[in-house]
Amino acid sequence: MSENCIFCKIIAGEIPSKKVYEDDVCVAFNDISPQAPTHILVIPREHFASLDEAETKHKETLGHLLLSAAEIARQSGFAKNGYRVVINTNDDGGQTVFHLHVHLLGGRQFIFPPG
Repeated sequence: MSENCIFCKIIAGEIPSKKVYEDDVCVAFNDISPQAPTHILVIPREHFASLDEAETKHKETLGHLLLSAAEIARQSGFAKNGYRVVINTNDDGGQTVFHLHVHLLGGRQFIFPPG
């Protein structure tokens, strides 16, 4: 846990969130500033700042985050229509909280390319 990380504080229960899923590897909750009708953040319990800082030892955690996002989409009823999974990395990538996290977006059609 990083003592100044807002996501670490959410995991520790120091900051409230509307959790939609949790297990021993990750926690998922609704984004407080949604960019789609459904916008859920899936975060690992282990703190590492970004995908750029991920190491081989994080391989299982990264896979788990993606599989959890898919399961949340199925359980929430928007998987069939489709969804987008995004990992913003560092400043130019749009990352604003430096605890790796997956954005799970659904409930509307998305265009490509983004940005």
